[in-house]
Amino acid sequence: MAVRAVRGAVQLERDEAGHMDEQVGALLTTILERNGLGVDDLISIWFTATPDLHSDFPAAAARKLGIVDVPLICAQELDIQGAMPRVVRVLAHIESDRPRADIAHVYLGTAAALRKDIAQ
Repeated sequence: MAVRAVRGAVQLERDEAGHMDEQVGALLTTILERNGLGVDDLISIWFTATPDLHSDFPAAAARKLGIVDVPLICAQELDIQGAMPRVVRVLAHIESDRPRADIAHVYLGTAAALRKDIAQ
């Protein structure tokens, strides 16, 4: 079993806690499904949010999905002029037998524009 990293992002329509829970929950669920993962395969998850998001911690959405014994951390994304607003990014460390090239990185909706090279 190898340690792998999975990337992902979603752009929120608005800065509201319920909306963040919904969108981040959808992102995490899609990451797990597309990579054939369960919660036990997760090692840790890093979340970043752009500076315009204040309503909640993205990690709260993970806890609501039942990801309760996995280390989670939130940080603020760099405030770069012209960057896409209201974005939550994820970097999940996992255990997987999949080769690195077969890991499905997930960029939902308009966030797909952030990484057209790896978005699936």
